[in-house]
Amino acid sequence: MSSGNKNKRWKFLSWLIALALITPVLVMLFSGIGSSTELFSHLWQTVLPTYISNTIQLAILVVTFSILFGVPAAAIISQTNVMGKKYLRWLLMLPLAMPAYLVAYLYTDLFDYAGPVQRFLRASFDWHSPLDYWFFDIRTLLGAAIMIALVLFPYVYMLVRTAFECQDQHLIRASRSLGYSLTQSFMKVSLPLARPAIAVSASLVLMETLADFATVQYFAVNTLTTAIYDTWLEYGDLSTANAIASILMLLILFTVIAEQRARAGQRHQSNRLNNQIKEKKLSVAQHFFAAGFCWLLVIAGFILPFLLLIMMALDYATLEQLNELLSSGFNSLQVAFYVASITTFIALLLSLFKRLHYSKWRDHPLQISGFGYAIPGTVLAMAMLATLGPIDHWLNGVAKLLDITAPGLILSGSIFAIILALVVRFAAIANGTITSGVEQIPASLDLAPASLGVTLNKSIPKVHLPLLKSSIFVAWLLVFVEAMKELPAVLLLRPFNFETLSTQIYQLISDERLEQGAIGALLIVLFGLIPVVYLNKKESSV
Repeated sequence: MSSGNKNKRWKFLSWLIALALITPVLVMLFSGIGSSTELFSHLWQTVLPTYISNTIQLAILVVTFSILFGVPAAAIISQTNVMGKKYLRWLLMLPLAMPAYLVAYLYTDLFDYAGPVQRFLRASFDWHSPLDYWFFDIRTLLGAAIMIALVLFPYVYMLVRTAFECQDQHLIRASRSLGYSLTQSFMKVSLPLARPAIAVSASLVLMETLADFATVQYFAVNTLTTAIYDTWLEYGDLSTANAIASILMLLILFTVIAEQRARAGQRHQSNRLNNQIKEKKLSVAQHFFAAGFCWLLVIAGFILPFLLLIMMALDYATLEQLNELLSSGFNSLQVAFYVASITTFIALLLSLFKRLHYSKWRDHPLQISGFGYAIPGTVLAMAMLATLGPIDHWLNGVAKLLDITAPGLILSGSIFAIILALVVRFAAIANGTITSGVEQIPASLDLAPASLGVTLNKSIPKVHLPLLKSSIFVAWLLVFVEAMKELPAVLLLRPFNFETLSTQIYQLISDERLEQGAIGALLIVLFGLIPVVYLNKKESSV
């Protein structure tokens, strides 16, 4: 229940922030929809339909593979007594720390014609050329889909596992009393009840897939994200890039709306972890296949790529390379720190506004500010250029009229554009984490300070913020790590001579020289492990 606060400045600031975060996207959409350049017309008549088709095919394949990987893993961990369950429970989350483009490069290096696997086969069977044997080509659309799914399936695994563990066991017992076996009860009761979690996780996987740039670029799979990048950097046509970005944006909107309507009215049966689940006792053969399936996902999605990176670092790392990475590492830390701090502050402001303010539309600023998570980094980059570029030109025009030194591209040509783009993209992560913490605070604590004569300005730092310390830290940490790994937006918006770890590693991968950036790649992975380890410890202590 709201305590009825009517602070107008708080209301004005909340709406101002929400509108500021959504404005670049609206500017990009309107400028893109109104674009009718010759280049766009040419692309539409030639390659753009193929790019759209590839994008849709890639999205369907990645979502399908992620579900095929994640749902069985969630069922095995939550419903059976599989060997190593205690360790597999958190090990299956580790692939989230591994960027898809790193996995793509490492597996390509491993399985390519000149890689160790095919060299070993040729030496073992006395084969001399590709005409002597067949070997799968990993650098295809299917290969890209598998690489991306290997690092995104934990979204499905985590949400669906939680859904299984929170289901009302009375429904399962009722199905057992009707003569169903544990397997039949799972298929006819548990799995249908988990459909909302599967739909939500699939939508997260879909948005991450549509946002991917480096993997498809490296595999030469032309999608809308690569089209945006090429149109802007190779042709220098911002209007056409905006138009393509608008197509991708509308495709995402259509998918999100369709997903929400498809699961309208569906819900989980319980919101609390249920420890009364009757585990299925596996036979020796079932133990072997169930544990083998889970370990295969862990090894393929994290352990093998991580070991390959360590081997590269040990074989090729030098002090000179380490010195080169220090500058880009500092830039990554700087950007990630600002983005995490700003998004966490915004999430606190808007979540408490929704909870404590009397305004009828108090939940709207929070919803609007979180819209950016559905927007790929390349689209956000176009949005920033379409919005900040004209402002920069206007400021320079004013400076010229006043006969003073022109400031240059102080917004679109600086790290300000990167920080703003990442704040827009990752605000939803902080919003969700902080809002979850706010909802756990008893409503009585909103009213108690006022009954004692304590104003809201004093009660928030003394009552609410101490109770939200854990949520604030988790939100900051999650956004920090995501900002460290972000590539497409930074790649398009970075100023001259400004590199982050992700952009530097991408350049090395493009030049087939990842060995020289193996240390930096390991740093990105290790930073990505921090929230996974922390959240696992937090879950274990509950």
